[in-house]
Amino acid sequence: MEREAGTGAAATRLDDPWCGAAATGWSEPEDAGADPADGPAGSAEQRGHSAAEIYLEVQGSPAFREVRRRYRRFVFPAAAVFLLWYLVYVIAAVTAHDLMARPVVGALNVAMTAGLGQFLTTFLLTWAYARHARLHRDRAALELRWDTQEMTRGISR
Repeated sequence: MEREAGTGAAATRLDDPWCGAAATGWSEPEDAGADPADGPAGSAEQRGHSAAEIYLEVQGSPAFREVRRRYRRFVFPAAAVFLLWYLVYVIAAVTAHDLMARPVVGALNVAMTAGLGQFLTTFLLTWAYARHARLHRDRAALELRWDTQEMTRGISR
């Protein structure tokens, strides 16, 4: 991140850390042995594609669809289960006063236990989401990002 002088408060500009890094190898020059018209190593202007066309092409690719499928297969069921659990808790708190007031241990009753369970399941769901993303999606998404960065290199924004 670099700071630039702006009018009044300092303006902050975020730079893309991936821009300028060669995807094929760290020590190879950008045009090492590749014909610019062959693939991602050539700039998009040389191939005649705009950034919008490149992103639409990536969006239609099987790799992108697979990343989205893995995301949806985790997120939709997890969100449904969590919302159902929350809805059951709220409905029970409103309608089942005797059940919720039943003591569990000392002054701790069922309502307090279920409320604390909401916090616990929130943290467990966050941990499960991060683990699933790390194991099943991050590598494929990073490869897509590398490919997209290579294809869009050289396009003026």
